[in-house]
Amino acid sequence: MAGQYPRILDQETRPMNRSDWLRQVRRTAEERMDTLFAAIYDDNWGATIEPSHQRMMSRFLSLCPPRGAILDAACGTGKYWPTLLAGGRTVHGVDQSQGMLDRARAKFPDVPTENVGLQELGYGEAFDAAICMDALENVCPEGWPLVLTNLHRALKPAGCLYFTVELAEQQEVEAAYAAGRQRGLPLVAGEWVLLEGGYHYYPRIERVREWARLAQFRPVEETIGDFYHHFLVRKD
Repeated sequence: MAGQYPRILDQETRPMNRSDWLRQVRRTAEERMDTLFAAIYDDNWGATIEPSHQRMMSRFLSLCPPRGAILDAACGTGKYWPTLLAGGRTVHGVDQSQGMLDRARAKFPDVPTENVGLQELGYGEAFDAAICMDALENVCPEGWPLVLTNLHRALKPAGCLYFTVELAEQQEVEAAYAAGRQRGLPLVAGEWVLLEGGYHYYPRIERVREWARLAQFRPVEETIGDFYHHFLVRKD
């Protein structure tokens, strides 16, 4: 099944400019989530919440109103919903993959969902808090400022956001970047394109902090664990 994806990102068929190429990357990511990962996500990654995620989630929830409304941005199959729903809180899930949302809704039919990408979020001060878990590696560098601005706008004043940034060995990231450039792909530093069509972006953590500051978030807490850098921030 993976064989259908390499041609989308190969030099022979890739768009001539980066903007067009990035749009194709997003379409490919959505197709992969719908057709490859939605059916197997819970069995492979959805059953266990890693210790570092558990600790930071507890810290995050301690700052949320007991009956507050929480946005789960890029919610996938609703992995974190049982934890978020505890204590009478409400959850609204959004994801660009309809296949992932279908799995989430089958398990939690009472949780409202919307098929929308992080870059298209349009909520205005609708939520007391938000999470974006293990998903931002799929966002290109051009999209990061927009995504954080959208999440900031979605929160009520002083609302908290918990998000994670996937980590990888710098040497491996640099090698993948060089290999992609050799294939003719219009990559920038930190981007990693797999031969089967997968895309990840690994920003420098200093850059993430700057993007969060420019989006008018102030830091609350950071930690590292289970291959992720965890950020807890609050809307200024």
